[in-house]
Amino acid sequence: MSDALIMAGRCLRLSARSPEALLTALLLPVMLMVVFVYLFGGAVDIGTRYVDYVVPGVLLLCAVTGASTTAVTVCQDMAGGIIDRFRSLDVSGPAVLAGHVTASLLRNVASTVLVTAVAVGIGFRPHASAGSLAAALGVLLLFVAAVSWLAAAFGLLVSAPEAASSATFFLMFFSYASSAFVPVRTMPWWLRGFAQHQPATPVTETIRGLLLGGAVPLGSALAWCGGILVASVVISAWLFRRRTA
Repeated sequence: MSDALIMAGRCLRLSARSPEALLTALLLPVMLMVVFVYLFGGAVDIGTRYVDYVVPGVLLLCAVTGASTTAVTVCQDMAGGIIDRFRSLDVSGPAVLAGHVTASLLRNVASTVLVTAVAVGIGFRPHASAGSLAAALGVLLLFVAAVSWLAAAFGLLVSAPEAASSATFFLMFFSYASSAFVPVRTMPWWLRGFAQHQPATPVTETIRGLLLGGAVPLGSALAWCGGILVASVVISAWLFRRRTA
């Protein structure tokens, strides 16, 4: 655990040395939220204020955007030879990967705070108890952890940081092809089935239900997040052993 925390501190310092990438990861979700609310919100009739509807989806998009950074930094470590140095210092592979994931969680917490502050400034008004707010945050952090471990697996799988960055692009498709920005019922029939049976929709609906009231498919959201997390940790460990054998 101490090694993982040290590795997380290292990853955060590396992020601070690349302020352009850090600002992009922090500001991109905010910009997307403003675009959706003010450019497209007036054309979307969902029976409620669009800013209230879209904020949970933007919070999910924060996790996906942060996952791209995790994939790139893991790939850079594997390609740069620093892993051999860590192994000579008896730092385990899981500690290195856990450090990247912990740093991703902390970056996403900062991004979530920023997005929420801007959302409140433009009219977002959650009406939830303290317990519901805590539950929504817990589901979001579990999703961030799952996506971050999946991104770490991508970073181990590819050989170039550019490829690692683009490899996680498909994760953004899952966010867009879900109920994050528009109701699933408004989609074409061939896309509706996919949107209903992929992880972004139940996670978004759970966060939205906890913050604003309504249906909360908590079991489905936890099952998706837990399954992705376990599979990603196992795959990441196997890929790390394979790359460093």
